[in-house]
Amino acid sequence: MCSKDSENKCSSPLQGQSTELEYQANAEKSQQYLGCAGSLRTDSQESETDSWMSEEDVARRISLLPRGSSLVSEDELTQLTHIVPSPTGVGLRSRLRALIQSLQQQIEEQEILKEFVALEHMKPLDGCRVGKAPENREKNRYRDILPYDATRVPLGASRGYINASYIRMHVGGEEHFYISTQGPLPCTVADFWQMVWENESDVIAMMTKEVELGKVKCHRYWPELPEDSLDLAEFHLRLDNYQILEYFIIRIIEIINKQTGERRFIRHLQFTTWPDHGTPRLIEHLVKFIRYMRKVHKTGPITAHCSAGIGRSGVLLCIDILLGCIEKDLCFNIKQTVRELRHQRFGMVQTKDQYLFCYEVVLEVLQNMEAMESQLLQ
Repeated sequence: MCSKDSENKCSSPLQGQSTELEYQANAEKSQQYLGCAGSLRTDSQESETDSWMSEEDVARRISLLPRGSSLVSEDELTQLTHIVPSPTGVGLRSRLRALIQSLQQQIEEQEILKEFVALEHMKPLDGCRVGKAPENREKNRYRDILPYDATRVPLGASRGYINASYIRMHVGGEEHFYISTQGPLPCTVADFWQMVWENESDVIAMMTKEVELGKVKCHRYWPELPEDSLDLAEFHLRLDNYQILEYFIIRIIEIINKQTGERRFIRHLQFTTWPDHGTPRLIEHLVKFIRYMRKVHKTGPITAHCSAGIGRSGVLLCIDILLGCIEKDLCFNIKQTVRELRHQRFGMVQTKDQYLFCYEVVLEVLQNMEAMESQLLQ
């Protein structure tokens, strides 16, 4: 293994923003929110439209749910974090120590900040013309966060529009395949499920709460109660099972194609402990979430979203790729990984805090591996 060597605008790189929250606040001041009626509305007006969604309402709704089944135990999740490179090769312990020291030095000497600044100078690959088309404006949660034409996810035979991007990354001889997308709006819920169905995606990773700091980040697009259901033009959705954990929620959603009668089951994983500011406090929680996501994924791309589909979603994909490299005992380069992600959806891993967090996650994982290796040798 080796390491050494925004939400963002589609037309130009993010400049001088240190956190996702700061960027969104500035964007909301300078850009009006695009509502589903086709008219421009402010973010506060959007919140009034989705008046059922307040932070207190969401928390109360979840707290009142009957206890779900036990789909996974905390011991099983902990076991998933015990990464052992295969094959382990010779001198694993010394290689781990050297890599840990290298990462620690990069962090201490603030080389990470220099890398992030260099990444911010990347130019967009195309003009995102489809996302900018007048007929598609109302389908974008933020008017300046758009998918590249080259990597956008088309819908149906007519290649319809959704603000989503294909992401393909190679981990050794294996391809990690994702869809990174924005949190659905009321008018894009049907498009979202059409995308999931057409791409045969069996895992959805949701990296945001529905409401944060009083602002709507994502419209609820899933049925909540077991007896509840969601009826769309082409699909019928039913919550088959669920489990509420301390830091994420597992939902198993049955989706039925009304035309063909075909039924599939989708695992909807919602990470609920990403704070309003910064990055998750406990790295272990996010690692467990990602390792479980990878374990249960079987078909199609993993569909990942936050609010705009580039900040937290970018961190999720980046760490999943890096953990795959570590498990396969492969060289990895965090800057290069983020660069490749940004080539496919501009602004992935949006802030310097998020970029540093990717390093901190890898460092903690390697330190845990070193500790386990030391115990085995005793």
